[in-house]
Amino acid sequence: MWTVVYIASNKHHAERLKNILTEEGILSQIRAVGLYNAGEGLHEILVPESEAEEAHGIICERVK
Repeated sequence: MWTVVYIASNKHHAERLKNILTEEGILSQIRAVGLYNAGEGLHEILVPESEAEEAHGIICERVK
């Protein structure tokens, strides 16, 4: 089961976080939330439930 670990403010930010998680060996997905136009709008970062705690920790460390 996939779990949301972060909600990014736009697609660019979501892609950056996805790349960080990939570098750390964590499988992740991006899902747009609601209506968006050309990458704008909220995007969820999802990871497997078993990796959610680790992923959240990585995001908290790397996002300032």
